[in-house]
Amino acid sequence: MNPAPNLFLVGPMGAGKTTIGRQIAELFRMPFLDLDHEIEAHTGAQVSLIFELEGEPGFRRRESQMLAELVARNGLVLATGGGAVLSADNRRLLRERGFVIWLDTPVEAQLARLGRDRQRPLLQTPDRRERLDRLAAERNPLYAEIADLTLHSNGVGNCTRVTHDLLDLLEARWQRGIAA
Repeated sequence: MNPAPNLFLVGPMGAGKTTIGRQIAELFRMPFLDLDHEIEAHTGAQVSLIFELEGEPGFRRRESQMLAELVARNGLVLATGGGAVLSADNRRLLRERGFVIWLDTPVEAQLARLGRDRQRPLLQTPDRRERLDRLAAERNPLYAEIADLTLHSNGVGNCTRVTHDLLDLLEARWQRGIAA
C-alpha cells in the first residue's frame, strides 16, 4: 500500500484523465479538479487563448503556479494537463503530494479520440500523428518516472469499465493518507 492524500491522473491528451478522474472521485467521495479547467477559471481565459497570447512558456508558468496551489490540498482527485510533467518541480510536487496514476494511451487511440477536437493548441498542426508521436517520445518517460500505477489503455471501450478496473487496482495499491 502506498498512502497518499490525493490521487493525480497524468497522461497524454485524449487519455480520459478528466472522465475517469470524475468517476473515481465520485466513487471515493472526493472532490475532483481538472488542472486546465482551474487555470481557465482563475484567469478567465481559455487555454487556447493563453497559448495564443503568452505562448507555451507563459501557459506552463501559469500551469505550475496553479498546480502548486492545488496539490497543497488534501483529499482530492486531480486530472493534470498532458504537459504538466515537463517541469521537474511539477513532477516533484506530484510525487510528494499524491498517488500518481499514468493513463498510458497509444497514439492511435489518441488520434481516434481527438479526431474532431479543434481546441487543443498543440494539435493545431497539419500532421497530428507526428505531433502526438513526438509528444509521447518526450513525455512518456516522465510519466513513467513519477507513476505509482500505470494503467495501459487502448483508449477505446467503456470508460466506466476502465474506471472499475482502476478502482480494483487502487484498492490493492493505494491507501488514503494525510500528507505532512
